Amino acid sequence: MAIEVFNRYEHKYRLNKEQFDEIVKVLDEHMTPDKYNKDHKPYTIANVYYDTEDNELIRRSLAKPEYKEKLRLRSYGVPGHEDKVFLEIKKKYAGIVNKRRTTLKLDEAYEFIKTGIKPVEQDYMNMQVINEIAYFLKNYRLVPKVYIAYDRLAYFEKDNPDLRISFDVNIRTRRFDTGLEKGDDGEKLLEDGVYLMEIKTAKAKPLWLCKGLSRLGIKRESFSKYGTEYTRYIRKKHNNTVIPYEAPQREEQKVHSSIFETFKQRRLSHRLAV
Repeated sequence: MAIEVFNRYEHKYRLNKEQFDEIVKVLDEHMTPDKYNKDHKPYTIANVYYDTEDNELIRRSLAKPEYKEKLRLRSYGVPGHEDKVFLEIKKKYAGIVNKRRTTLKLDEAYEFIKTGIKPVEQDYMNMQVINEIAYFLKNYRLVPKVYIAYDRLAYFEKDNPDLRISFDVNIRTRRFDTGLEKGDDGEKLLEDGVYLMEIKTAKAKPLWLCKGLSRLGIKRESFSKYGTEYTRYIRKKHNNTVIPYEAPQREEQKVHSSIFETFKQRRLSHRLAV
């Protein structure tokens, strides 16, 4: 059973080719490439992002609330209908990302999202996560909105799998034929020569990494692939105008569950440790 649950900080950076080449030299001293990055060659990740008809989830996210959530379907490469993929629910509260995902066959995932009916339990599924996603699907009427794929090079710190750094390039998107099985082509999201770096850790960044980022002038910034794509899409559709988001009155959006209390405690612990 593939059970993956993450609670961590995710910090993003946009690098040019020179910065990328130099920071990789630093990483090679302290980190090891992901097992799928043989000979430092990237692998392809594909995603379908789901949202309401009026794009409530991404509009709320772009308003930068303290709490936000989203649902996406992910594959590594282009899957067939019987191949296994990952259905993920991702939440962010007070700067900490909580990601929970379960393995499903592609057609099982499509049917679950469309109907809200939980699939028959199999040994490769995480039923706790499926229950959480079922609740999510009850609260939102979701449809596939956008396909986003990219090529990734990832590293783990030696003897410390908590620290993960990834580089995404050739980010491409499409709002037609959004199925994962329909190929990984699309319109480029960023200009050539731009690398999106993500540092993912539940702890403070190590000193060697902070020194490397500072020396190369690499600064953290807010960036969302889906958010960037949506903003571009809306600007084209509405003559370069983005409509402000007004939050609906949803009881389930109130920050009240135990998961948020956990986030608060982790955030406090992190601050005390720094």
